[in-house]
Amino acid sequence: MSLELTDITLTYADGETRLTALDRVSLQIPKGTLTAVVGPSGSGKSSLLAVAATLITPDAGTVTIDGTPTTGLSRGELTELRRHRIGIVFQQPNLLPSLTAAEQLQVMARIDGRSARRARGRALELLDAVGLADRAHRRPHQLSGGQRQRVNIARALMNDPTVLLVDEPTSALDHERGAAVIELITRLTHQRATATVLVTHDSTHLTAADRTAEVHDGRLRRPAPAG
Repeated sequence: MSLELTDITLTYADGETRLTALDRVSLQIPKGTLTAVVGPSGSGKSSLLAVAATLITPDAGTVTIDGTPTTGLSRGELTELRRHRIGIVFQQPNLLPSLTAAEQLQVMARIDGRSARRARGRALELLDAVGLADRAHRRPHQLSGGQRQRVNIARALMNDPTVLLVDEPTSALDHERGAAVIELITRLTHQRATATVLVTHDSTHLTAADRTAEVHDGRLRRPAPAG
């Protein structure tokens, strides 16, 4: 199992009281599968994704990434874990305007200490995988919204993660481009054997998932096969 959340409880301060964002949530994501997490605004979807990404430490419960429990890890150790095992696709691509598509990816690899040659080879390989081999030298303003999101996905895969966390990747896209992005994420999940969690508000994309899980008021309904 590449990603396991066990009895996760997360609360936030609200004046003199605390609000419960996640209430004893447990979720298992096997490698090579995509689980879509759905629910109304404010239900706890984003909190679940942040906990899974080790960006927020829960009040209680355990997050296990590729067999490694994160409880008790230092901030530096969590950073290393994210760098080597977790890929995050944010809702907005947030690409650097001065860099080409290939350079957006190469920056991630250079941070990880890879040589320029290896970084470039990996970047070109991934851009080809997401259908942008002929756009490698284009800057963000020369790419469509769907193409920028594809660069965003490729960038998240630069560290060859075992866990891929995707936050509302189609929110700024029309239905056709959104469907193409979901198809791409699904295909890459199966090809690269990542444990993928996709947070989405669009129920039309659920048929692409291996399982769906619904979050309501911080509680998770039992994941079930999609479709």
